[in-house]
Amino acid sequence: MNSDATADDPARALELLWGARPRPRRGPRPGLSLEQVVAAAIEIVEGEGIAALSMRRVAQHLGVGTASLYTYVPGRTELIALMLDAMIAGATLPHEVPGDWRKRVETWAREDWADYRRHPWILQVTAERPLPGPNAMAWLDSAVRALEDTGLSEREKIDVVESVDGYVRGMARNTMEPTVASDTWIASRDAFLGERVDFSRYPALARTLTAGHPDADEIFEFGLSRILDGVAALITLRAERGQGS
Repeated sequence: MNSDATADDPARALELLWGARPRPRRGPRPGLSLEQVVAAAIEIVEGEGIAALSMRRVAQHLGVGTASLYTYVPGRTELIALMLDAMIAGATLPHEVPGDWRKRVETWAREDWADYRRHPWILQVTAERPLPGPNAMAWLDSAVRALEDTGLSEREKIDVVESVDGYVRGMARNTMEPTVASDTWIASRDAFLGERVDFSRYPALARTLTAGHPDADEIFEFGLSRILDGVAALITLRAERGQGS
């Protein structure tokens, strides 16, 4: 989704994420910190959307020249990687949540669900080539540790984490807040269907519509519970067979 010349080279972004890039010894002393640059970029996308993010826009926001911004970060690709890792910094570490494995997973799944809906731009930039920073790695390690007392194999633990994470992301993408235009479109569609469609031809669907359609949170909770029921069944099976590791 971006055309940075550095998009195909993960090393530059990873150097910034992990603090491995040496600071230049020559030139003027930096007037900003990398953290300030990242915070400014996040403020822009929170208020204006991801499409508004550019090196020039961030420079304007900070009151500096665009060229000087490249002293801190070489391009939009690297900046987005830093932004994503910064957003994870305040997340609850799953293994520190009191309770059993299910309580821990439910807690982080619900927290992520809420975060993705508050900050939908995250889902727009976390698709093809994830670049793990220290905050992301710490969270993933914690998520696996949250399953340590389950008797699942190491492979099964990461499979559970990835399955739940994929579910949360998918649900959040499907339920992004509609715009005013899409609300109008939906109302027009429903009015047409209500007037023109003979629902006696679709009796099962008619019964579900009569029962009322659950909201996004109810659908999310239903799906999350069913996934965790499946994990619980696997944990029980491992305990009965003594095959956990």
